[in-house]
This record gives sequence, structure tokens and C-alpha cells, in this order.
Amino acid sequence: MYDIHHYADGKIVEGTSGRFGNIFNPSTGEVQGRVALASKAEVEGVIAVAEKAAEAWGRESVVKRARVLQNLVHILYREKDALAEALSREHGKVFSDAQGDVQRGLEVAEFAQGIPHLIKGEYSDNVSTGIDMYSMRKPLGVVAGITPFNFPAMIPLWMSTVAIACGNAFVLKPSERDPSVPMMLAACWKEAGLPDGVFNVVNGDKESVDTLCTDPRIKAVSFVGSTPIAQYVYATGTAHGKRVQAMGGAKNHMIIMPDADLDQVADALIGAAYGSAGERCMAISVAVPVGKAVADKMIEMLKPRVEALKVGHSMDPLAEMGPLVTAEHRAKVKGYIDLAEQEGSKLVVDGRSFQYNMQGFEKGFYMGGSLLDNVKPGMRSYKEEIFGPTLQVLRTESFDEAASLPTIHEYGNGTSIFTRDGDTAREYVNRVEVGMVGVNVPIPVPLAFHSFGGWKNSAFGDMNQHGMEGVRFYTKVKTVTSRWPTGIRSGAEFVIPTLNG
Repeated sequence: MYDIHHYADGKIVEGTSGRFGNIFNPSTGEVQGRVALASKAEVEGVIAVAEKAAEAWGRESVVKRARVLQNLVHILYREKDALAEALSREHGKVFSDAQGDVQRGLEVAEFAQGIPHLIKGEYSDNVSTGIDMYSMRKPLGVVAGITPFNFPAMIPLWMSTVAIACGNAFVLKPSERDPSVPMMLAACWKEAGLPDGVFNVVNGDKESVDTLCTDPRIKAVSFVGSTPIAQYVYATGTAHGKRVQAMGGAKNHMIIMPDADLDQVADALIGAAYGSAGERCMAISVAVPVGKAVADKMIEMLKPRVEALKVGHSMDPLAEMGPLVTAEHRAKVKGYIDLAEQEGSKLVVDGRSFQYNMQGFEKGFYMGGSLLDNVKPGMRSYKEEIFGPTLQVLRTESFDEAASLPTIHEYGNGTSIFTRDGDTAREYVNRVEVGMVGVNVPIPVPLAFHSFGGWKNSAFGDMNQHGMEGVRFYTKVKTVTSRWPTGIRSGAEFVIPTLNG
């Protein structure tokens, strides 16, 4: 058993609220630790620490900030496996997947090393006689990140590296389900040479979230989680004058055209639907074959592969899929499969009754993969995010019918199309109302130098995660109009400057 507390001003700070949450090992089902849940006063204390550090860090040279990021990158590569192991033990995703979690966060740190170039403003010489004009990007001050259980390394790094590179102090409120990795990241920042107070971690629940969303010292909030909470964070934060980006849930469709390579499709669907036990906002959860022949063949190919999925504990090197994060979440996923059956879907593969009988792991939160056919657009199980190892198949008769589904769905995070025809792919990319699109790519998560973000009820706010959108989110523009005396006086001017110069 171990306890996780908070991190502020460069050191671990013990919680004083007296409230704790359990940290489970999803592979065994046992409680392995406790996490302190901060009170409002504790969160306010951490914000005060960050506010004090923000002023000096915001004035620090952009080259020094870049060097801290360079140091962090080297440390993260060194600690990658240790971070991945801790992540696996608290989240449940298999070790290789956890390594990918760390790697994708690390890549945003690599991107943020380029902050001297990324943060450059614009300059216009002699916009009017003797007058120059230029802009600069300035940090906001203290910003906060509220991150989900499913990516406890990647998403904190997405947020904090860009925010800190831009000159802000950062307060992280990670998921209380797997809090060890964020605390390990704090130690990495410390070793990288980041001044104390610039990166802070406050563990907690709704009380912490509400404090971060309402405290006037927090200038911006970045959130990733479910859509109902994303809506709440966005509404609360913006009502209190904050800049907010809030990423919510998803229902990601893969369109499979008659000319698609079905072997490639089967490989893509197995990984994209069942990887990380489906606990990804970019998981493909709906397959949309066009035409009966494609649908029948796809089901025929997928059924034995779903039945043969290797489910095991998170550190099993042969496992393709680990347990779900909690028993409650497993029950929720099973409930959606129950509902889908009641609504008339055909259960081709049923993962609800899976039993993992390896000694010492019998009580883990395991579930097999499920495959549902004959799903219809009006079903509640189709409309809502399941967030588990379940793939729904919605059959269509034409490209137009298939392409309309992700567009009219309330979520708009990601989608893919598999086809050999460039014209079809181009038409789909331009037509579909979704934020991220893959062409023969199952999980179209952009790399660090582009931006991540969905549309509709998958995202709230005007700016996306990382890339140049992230730099813009964590900075504000100041524009300077400058004229130096030349010895020539023209008298008082009572009109606004124009281009007549």
C-alpha cells in the first residue's frame, strides 16, 4: 500500500483534507494505494504557489525555457519504461500500449523545444512614415490542466509542455484513478531544471475541478474527459472569464468501401476497436461497411479474431488487451451490451462472460471483446459512447448513406475511410463533419506539430490541443506601434493612423 499526495513548489505536499480515494490494480482487482483528495483551501494554496512562480518564469528567456524542455525530453526517454510500468499497474493497459502513451506525450515535449521559433511574432517596417509595428506572444500566467484516466502520461504532457514552454505556470489535476505517473512527471520536470512552482500537481475530485474553474488566478483551463463534464468545465470556466478548451467523448466511425483491402481493414479494426480495451476517445467503435457482401465478409473475418483476442494482466508480454480501469466501468460497458441486445442488435461475439483464471489475477476487471451486428442509427447504444472493448457494425447500402452517419452524429472526434479510390477518399475528407479524418489510417491522431481536436459535442472551445493551436491557446498577443523622434514636428494629430502614411 502507498499514498499519493500533492506536488507544489518543487516538493511533495501531504494532503490535509483527510479525504482519500482508493487506487486499484485493475489486473488483480485489489486496492494498492490511496490518493489524497484536496480541499478547496489546498487547491487555492497550490494556485498561490504557481502565481508566485509564474511572474519570474514568464520573464525568463525563451532560450532558457527551450533548454529546460530539451532536458525534459532526455529524461523522459530515460524514464520511459519506468513511467510505462507505473501506468500499466494503475490503469490496466498492457505495457507496450503504456509505452505508446508515454511516447506520444514525449513527442509534444519534443515539439515544445522549438518554442523560440513557435512563439515569434510579426514585424512590419515603416507602416506609416517613421512608424513600425510588431506583435509578440505573452504568457497568460497560471493555467490548469484537468486530465482523464485513460492517458495519464500523454495528456498531461500534451498540456504542460506547451503551456510551460510559452512561459506559464501550470497546475495539473490528474485523474484520481491513476495518479502515480503525474507525480513521476513532476520529478522529471524538477530534474530538468524547471524552477520550483512552475509545475504543480493537485490530486482531487469535483471540489478541485470547481476551484480551478472558478479561481480568478487561473487564466485558462484545458480539459479532456467525458462530454457531460467537458460541457460543465467549459460553461463554468468561461462564466468565470477563463479561456477554456474542453475535449469530450466520441463515437468514431470507420467507413469500409467495397474496393477496400479487407485484410487491412480487419487488422485495423482489431487494433483500433480493442486496443487499450477500447478506453480511447479515438477508438473506432463503429464499423460502417458499404454493401451486404462487404458486411458479411467483414463479420466472417472479424468473428474468429475477436474471439481469439489475448486478454491478460497489464504486464503480460503476450497480452493484446488488459483489464478495464475499474469494476464500475466494466459494469457500465456490460450494461451497454445488454442494452444493444435489447434494442435488436445481433451479438456475434459476447465478451461479457470472459473469465481470466491466472492465479492471483482472478478478481481483475477483465472483459473479452464484443462484436455487435445489425446496429441501427436510432439505437441508444449507438448514439452514446461505450468506451470499452466493443465494436458495433452498422450496415449501409451506399457511400452517401455511410458518409452521412458521422456527420449527423452528435459526436465529431475522429473518423476513417478505407478505400483504394482517391476520388472517394477526397470526397469523404471534404464532406464529413468531423475534426480528425484518416484515409486508410484507423486512428487519425495528429502528430505533435499538428493539432488534436474534434467538432460538435466532442470539443468545446475555439482552440485545439498541441501544435500551433496549443501555442495560441496558452499565449495572448500584444501588438506594438512604435515611432522614434526624428527632429521633425508635425503638430498634434487628432485622427486615427491610417494607411495613407
